[in-house]
Amino acid sequence: MRASTQYSSANHGKPTPPADSDVPVDQIPQHELVMRHADLVKRIAYHLVSRMPPNVEVDDLIQSGMIGLLDAAQHYSATKGASFETYAGIRIRGAMLDEVRKSDWTPRSVHRNMRAMTEAIRRLENASGRDASGGDIAAALGISIEEYHKHLQDAASCRLFSFEQVGPGDDDTSPLEHAHDERPGPFDNIQDEGFRAALATAIEALPGREKLVLSLYYDEEMNLREIGEVLEVSESRVCQIHGQALVRLRARLGEWLAPD
Repeated sequence: MRASTQYSSANHGKPTPPADSDVPVDQIPQHELVMRHADLVKRIAYHLVSRMPPNVEVDDLIQSGMIGLLDAAQHYSATKGASFETYAGIRIRGAMLDEVRKSDWTPRSVHRNMRAMTEAIRRLENASGRDASGGDIAAALGISIEEYHKHLQDAASCRLFSFEQVGPGDDDTSPLEHAHDERPGPFDNIQDEGFRAALATAIEALPGREKLVLSLYYDEEMNLREIGEVLEVSESRVCQIHGQALVRLRARLGEWLAPD
């Protein structure tokens, strides 16, 4: 008996159901999209939690990320020009970061010190035309170098996910809120070419060690301990270098970034 006859008999003459890969993503039921991409939420959550302060719980990130995934399943359209996984990844990550931002775990004193350091760096570098040293900044703030280093460690902890959040404009919205914008190009504010160009230029102009720490941390995704081994310095020193790089970038990108 022919294979085709066997198939016809076994399926009572019904047409062959389409394979999953043949079904457009925006025609797949929302609950099925969510089930298929639940692991994406976990991957993003575990990646982010390793770069955040210890009081951020991975379960909280996963819970927020699932809300982002549900939202992505509801709003995705193949006409937007991005795959569902790319689109969902932005919404999941945005939901997680938005939740952390709203939790406001950072003491106000840290934000206050961040603003003071940013302004000191901007003032010193505008006056001298060169990179402000740690000693110069501490002196301008009227504090000891040890206290300045403590402020830098606080700043680094505060901004472990800053590159994930910052974007152009004067508002205080999160990537998730930008992603809700249904105007043409839903990722325009996240991927603004002008801001990215300014950020790349500012990073390139950083002192060598600060630039290297950012590259190892954000591009190579090494943790502070691993970077310390590469540079042959302590983990706390890496944290200080990282914090100073972020504060210096904030000073140099002031026109792009909303104040704390």
